[in-house]
Amino acid sequence: MTDRTVITFGTFDVLHVGHLRILERARALGDRLVVGVSSDALNRSKKGRDAVFSQAERLALVGALKVVDDVFVEESLDLKRQYVVSHQAHTLVMGDDWAGRFDFLSDVCEVVYLPRTPSVSTTAIIERITST
Repeated sequence: MTDRTVITFGTFDVLHVGHLRILERARALGDRLVVGVSSDALNRSKKGRDAVFSQAERLALVGALKVVDDVFVEESLDLKRQYVVSHQAHTLVMGDDWAGRFDFLSDVCEVVYLPRTPSVSTTAIIERITST
């Protein structure tokens, strides 16, 4: 029997419990979890600001989590299909803030949108830290 690979993506800046929970829930859907961490350039284009932690630091932090089996740099949102296929993923997991956006990949993998952890937001954490 082939191991079921789950793939997910994110910036994972200022790593927090919401990140950990979605990664744990994603890992529970398969035997192996592969995580695409947004490049610095992709993060800047998505969010209009630089990440607090560099791409290399975010890769190291996410890769050190026991639920994560492999990490790689996500260079573009337009390459999702290529990433799913190249990592032989059976399931793509995204937060429900992306609901419906990746349904077009259902021909190559199962697409699952998981609820985000309530009241936890990287942006809110950064704003709280900078306002003190």
